[in-house]
Amino acid sequence: MSPADVVFLFDVDNTLLDNDQVVADLADHLDRQFGAPARQRYFAIFEELRHKLGYADYLGALQQYRGENPHDVRLLCISAFLIDYDFAARLYPGALAALASCRRQSRIAILSDGDVVFQPRKVQRAGLQDAVAGHVLIYIHKEQMLADVAQRYPAAHYVMVDDKLRILDAMKRQWGPRLTTVFVRQGHYARDPEILRQYPLADHNLDGIGDLPPCADAILAQLREATP
Repeated sequence: MSPADVVFLFDVDNTLLDNDQVVADLADHLDRQFGAPARQRYFAIFEELRHKLGYADYLGALQQYRGENPHDVRLLCISAFLIDYDFAARLYPGALAALASCRRQSRIAILSDGDVVFQPRKVQRAGLQDAVAGHVLIYIHKEQMLADVAQRYPAAHYVMVDDKLRILDAMKRQWGPRLTTVFVRQGHYARDPEILRQYPLADHNLDGIGDLPPCADAILAQLREATP
């Protein structure tokens, strides 16, 4: 199998970018600007929306919080904090190098979940959009959109790099041997004991995204050898 027949797909949050730290920075900002009660209420709304929608909706949570506090003009500083946040500073060490290494050998694309405004902004501000030459797909539930992914990026084989075993397992169940899964042990989902017990490990399991280049080399070499 030629590398041209393979597409590497990359999740964003806690795979390429330390989103846990972004959340911590937002919590600190809310504490400084509004105090602990406001922070607690915002994140309560945030978690309610995450459970309902299946993805993190920062701006949706802010809008709902604003509805509860219509006279607090200081809320504008939260939206500015989110929109202007330096996401490039939160990329994991080796994230851009991993993308560049895979891009030299194969086709690559971002495959992420998220809202229609903030998630694209995050990808762009982090420098990830340029790193993948604009090949960015953002869905509400990406594991439910594999037919669309395959239509946009036809390939004989896919490699999915993600920090969530649930997503990797769901994709593997649909694509089977057509997919190689790579689990990156970064972020709170990747370290949750209950999740680790509930889902099988991936085909390849890495401690960090910086470990991907030699793993990707091995995957491509194995695919070449397996092709008659």
